[in-house]
Amino acid sequence: MPWNPEVYNQFKNIRFKPFYDLAELITEEKEMKAVDLGCGTGEQTAILTEKFQNAEFTGIDSSPEMLEKSKALENERLHFKMATTEEMLDAPENWDLIFSNAALQWSDHHYELFPQLISKLKSGGQFAVQMPYQPGNTLNKILFELADAEPFRTQLNGWNRPSAMLTIDEYAQILFDNGLEDLNLSQKVYPIIAEDHDTLFNFISGSALIPYLERLDEEQQKSFTTEFKKRIAVNFPKLPAIYAFKRILMYGRKK
Repeated sequence: MPWNPEVYNQFKNIRFKPFYDLAELITEEKEMKAVDLGCGTGEQTAILTEKFQNAEFTGIDSSPEMLEKSKALENERLHFKMATTEEMLDAPENWDLIFSNAALQWSDHHYELFPQLISKLKSGGQFAVQMPYQPGNTLNKILFELADAEPFRTQLNGWNRPSAMLTIDEYAQILFDNGLEDLNLSQKVYPIIAEDHDTLFNFISGSALIPYLERLDEEQQKSFTTEFKKRIAVNFPKLPAIYAFKRILMYGRKK
């Protein structure tokens, strides 16, 4: 099941708030060779290119559906290519800025991944990353528990996706141990006010739900989403509901 830009962008305003907060942590330099990991449709990468007039950005994403939207945004300082974060690590480039907004939570083994990413920074390079803190977010917990319950555990062949996210303390230690200074890390709640339960379901259906549904056939998908919606209603009995969506933002500069 491919990523759907239209579904994902239903919550564009909510998803853009942490992006702007993260971008504010970056210092503009005279020259910046920058990469945006998990750039999606490229709209945010284009905003960064406008904000940092001395920067040249490369947006990287593994979804052809998302990147299709980015073609119209390309210019002499903004380019896109289809690749995974791990493939970027194997490339010879080093960067003045590594930026990633709500993407690296899809990559595993953060204890190994983050030092590898930091190693791709030039001296003085900046590292700016934001990720949803899935272990502390209610909808992610409901989804994980549902996939572990029958009959879905059998239908998914025992597959589930535990979050790769670490704690903010662990990220601080990793950034410090790998030579970043001027550290700025925070965990922040970006509340979603939902008038109905479908709003909460739709929010997660454009991201974390996708890999579960793509492993199920059509009838199984219907059963899974029906049960998921029931569990959302149980966990959010009062409407309108507030969903305290937690994200970790981190910034540092390489010595």
